[in-house]
Amino acid sequence: MKTPSAGKNLRQPVEGWPSIDDLSVFVTVARNGGFARAAQELGLSPSTISKRIAMLEKQLDIRLFFRNNRSMRLTAEGEIALEGAMQIVSGVGDFVSDLNGLRGAVTGNITLSCSFGFGHEYMADALSDLMNLHNGLNVKLMLSDREVNLVDEGIDIEIHVGDEINDLYIARQLAANRRILCASPDYLRQAGVPTSLDDLRQHDCLIIQERSAAFGNWALTNGEDSIVCRVNSQHSSNSGSVVLAWALRGQGIVLRSAWDVAKHLASGELVQILPAWYQQANIWAVYTQRSSHSLRIKTCIDFLSDYFAQRLPAPR
Repeated sequence: MKTPSAGKNLRQPVEGWPSIDDLSVFVTVARNGGFARAAQELGLSPSTISKRIAMLEKQLDIRLFFRNNRSMRLTAEGEIALEGAMQIVSGVGDFVSDLNGLRGAVTGNITLSCSFGFGHEYMADALSDLMNLHNGLNVKLMLSDREVNLVDEGIDIEIHVGDEINDLYIARQLAANRRILCASPDYLRQAGVPTSLDDLRQHDCLIIQERSAAFGNWALTNGEDSIVCRVNSQHSSNSGSVVLAWALRGQGIVLRSAWDVAKHLASGELVQILPAWYQQANIWAVYTQRSSHSLRIKTCIDFLSDYFAQRLPAPR
């Protein structure tokens, strides 16, 4: 017995299924915590965003957000829907990217995060070269010196400086790096050159509160022994560039990444002190299990690994 309607139904979209675009809008609103910022990111008006969310809620027959004039948060059903929407949106992106990869083209959206200092010094140029090589990639770089949540903030890859990495993530080392102790020649002439870690307590040490690191503790090693050196200082900042600027002006001793101070050591503006002691701070690409199967993410990480191998100073 023939069932002609079955073939007809297969050719037509299922009524009530949400579009990928609407799911993507939903994910963006949830990540930004409101219509206004989501609209700015997507290049749409807040009213358009509101209508798309209302349509999605009608299709799914659930309420996605609690909202009033001051706040907006996901409902319990919205949290479940968000997890599924993120998987669908990401899956479609990977699907299209993988098909294009068969034709030799790497395409799609990719969002990266890293610190302000490393972003300005290396990532801007690195990603420019990546864009030239794969012009089908839509690259977004977010700079932040705080700890980020890759899933909640929609970040595909974090370029992380330091060996303290969340166990929930996957990490691939891109380059070897260490933080070293430095000061300006003017400061050392006035305060003297420390000859041991104990001497640091008598010096002005410039402290940076970076991410979730313990304030005023420098964990150092000489390759065999490790020690947590407690230093005191009246001068601190949550910005690595500010602390480095102070060191260059003779305000004290700084513990900074080799890549950050290499040019200042070469010019003589800074001098490395206690060279036997350093802090391991390799450079990693950090991503989620879900991201590990993405062609565009693998392509980006492979490119950055080759790029940094040629341009970052090797630890000494």
